[in-house]
Amino acid sequence: APPPIDASEIERVEARPPLGELGLAVRPRTPMPQDWRETLLYRPIATSSAIFESMGWKVVISGAQDIGADQTCSFRDEAWPCGQRARAAFNAWLRGRALNCFLPPETERFAIAASCRLGKQDVGAWLVSNGWATALPGGIYGKAEAIARNAGMGIFGPPQ
Repeated sequence: APPPIDASEIERVEARPPLGELGLAVRPRTPMPQDWRETLLYRPIATSSAIFESMGWKVVISGAQDIGADQTCSFRDEAWPCGQRARAAFNAWLRGRALNCFLPPETERFAIAASCRLGKQDVGAWLVSNGWATALPGGIYGKAEAIARNAGMGIFGPPQ
């Protein structure tokens, strides 16, 4: 039998913080205008590190700042075409698959900033956390950019 316990001697302590973000709940979705709908965009082609074209739409990934295709980066005094490499990495990741994006109704087709997913993966989070785009100031990907910078990933690391 367990020993008798005096309840007045028991003290409740705060829960420990999580060991990583893997076990945390998924962030709530950003509220979108009522007439915007989730749309599957097939065979996207990256035109820049955070911009792609598909089915007549030109979509800029919201929350991420693209790296221009003509931009160069330096690593230990060595210049390399990081903009071209970032675009190529984005294209390789897309591999002709379909992205699920929040888009306005089919009235006009113009360049638009939208949040997109590939399966359950947030496209902007993938780009920024791998160092192929930067986070917009005050945006939701600031922590992901800091991790990519510290790890020397993508444009923050050596030429690849």
